[in-house]
Amino acid sequence: MTSGHNPMFRFLFVIPFALPFFLIASGASAQRQGHDACARDVSRFCRAVMNDGDSVVLACLKQHRGRLSRACDRVLTENGQ
Repeated sequence: MTSGHNPMFRFLFVIPFALPFFLIASGASAQRQGHDACARDVSRFCRAVMNDGDSVVLACLKQHRGRLSRACDRVLTENGQ
């Protein structure tokens, strides 16, 4: 299966390693927690831009900051976003 067939596939395997706030987090466990915390929010609010690059997804999350889950908001805050 290639990432070109399913945008969610790309998100699930690229975003946790590419977004700056995930790179800042130390260790694989922190990366996984950051991904888990924001996956639903990205799917909900940023699905239309998931293939536009990681910085665009991060900007989208910030744009919807007031509507994000507490867990995702906490991950962003803890990583200076």
